[in-house]
Amino acid sequence: MSIMEDRLSLLETVELDQGAHSPDGKFCVMELAAYLANEPWSDHPDCVSPVIGAFLRSWNDSLNDQDRQMLKPLIPKVIGTATSKRDEETRAWMATDWLARECAPAWLRLAGLTAQAEALEKLAPLVSAASARKAQPKLDTARKDSAAAWDAAWDAAWAAAGAAAWAAAWDAAWDAAGAAAGDAAGAAARAAAGDAAWDAARDAARAAAWAAARAAAWDALTPTVRILQQSALQLVERMCEVGR
Repeated sequence: MSIMEDRLSLLETVELDQGAHSPDGKFCVMELAAYLANEPWSDHPDCVSPVIGAFLRSWNDSLNDQDRQMLKPLIPKVIGTATSKRDEETRAWMATDWLARECAPAWLRLAGLTAQAEALEKLAPLVSAASARKAQPKLDTARKDSAAAWDAAWDAAWAAAGAAAWAAAWDAAWDAAGAAAGDAAGAAARAAAGDAAWDAARDAARAAAWAAARAAAWDALTPTVRILQQSALQLVERMCEVGR
């Protein structure tokens, strides 16, 4: 049995933990990837794509103890994804695109901003600075409308909405989008597109939480969170296929 095969058995018994650790038997998702790859202890293993690593470190720490365990099946898949700079740029755009065309629309629709959600879903994939600049007007409109919806909402709702949104990986996508060092124009366009989508998702989530609070039904947020979690898992798997 190889070292990798022997250590893979840990996936069945180890519980992923929040934050970084010393070698004490506790692992975050990236520390366990380093361990399985027989690398020195680290939450930045050399064998893992920096973009994927940024995504999973952020998401790992936003999830509760139970939901965090759904990341374990990804660990063998992320090992060996440290490929090329071009692949990193591709993955960063994939994270931006997911934030703009899947995450933000889900929260916009939950907040009752259906037309804005549909407008983002119909955007062409964000794969370059040019495509991001073309999408920017609709992203900016969604951001403005979601901010207006939140302005009419109840501040106390944000605590629950924030936790739900982070668990659904929007923060992780934003971190991943910024993890690749592309050309200046591409980085600026990606930042502008991602920022608009992030703001739209945030404010729409707040407004949705306010509506849920008025109905005394915080559980109204749960289906959207679960859908986005599954979507984010699929995003990471697609990122793993880049360069292979």
